[in-house]
Amino acid sequence: MEEENGSLKLIFNYNNVFYSFFYDDASACVHRSREYAINYVYSGEMVLDNGKRQIHVGKGESVFIPRDHHITLYKKPCNGERYCGIFLSFTRNFLREMYAKGGSYKVSTQTPKLRSEVLKLPKTAELVSLFASLTPFFDPNVKPQDDFMQLKLQEGLLALLHIDERFAPTLFDFNEPWKIDILDFMNKNYMYEFSQEELAHYTGRSLATFKRDFKKISDLTPEKWLIRKRLEVAYALMQKGGRKIVDVYTQVGFKNQSHFSTAFKKQYGIAPTAITAF
Repeated sequence: MEEENGSLKLIFNYNNVFYSFFYDDASACVHRSREYAINYVYSGEMVLDNGKRQIHVGKGESVFIPRDHHITLYKKPCNGERYCGIFLSFTRNFLREMYAKGGSYKVSTQTPKLRSEVLKLPKTAELVSLFASLTPFFDPNVKPQDDFMQLKLQEGLLALLHIDERFAPTLFDFNEPWKIDILDFMNKNYMYEFSQEELAHYTGRSLATFKRDFKKISDLTPEKWLIRKRLEVAYALMQKGGRKIVDVYTQVGFKNQSHFSTAFKKQYGIAPTAITAF
């Protein structure tokens, strides 16, 4: 069980099949999965926001989320029911193993890939059957065996491949990502929480290579660089006037006002209220 900012939630992981329960009125989280995934709503509602459009997923519906796709998820009650969901994560190792088995996983080399975007999935018989077989494990006292969940991941994969043949070249693309500019990525994503491992992954590097490359561009640690960037943006926003501190600190990525105020005063020698008072 986890409790964050007053939000109560339960999350169970059974061999990369995740069960989540959210008990608060609305819970938002920034999602950037390293793997391809299917997210199924058992009850309540989920809203996915990519900054340009929102996708509403209701009870009994599911979506496909691409690997490394940045999205904000809002999970909330609906029609008097709390949010409960199932999340199937298809790791690269799992997909390699399945691809090596051949069979229906192979398609023509001319088959195009899917666009890198969230897709609302149709209610096929395969998906309906899959999630019906998984719902008994919402009971935390009923724990499935790993091999059973491995089989369910295979069912989920087959369900996707039967929906659209373009899933095959998309899911079975094992090319290593190209390196992308570290500062460009961090300047665009400074408001989100990343570990160094995640920053390395999203910029196409091993952790060791990321650390080496980052030292070439900054004397700060990545964590301190992100905090400084957030403070610089917050300072600029408050100088324009008309912005409440609570709106500014959340916009730039701080989790609470106390941390923001302490970091701001350490950076600029004055409290943020002194800026907004001008």
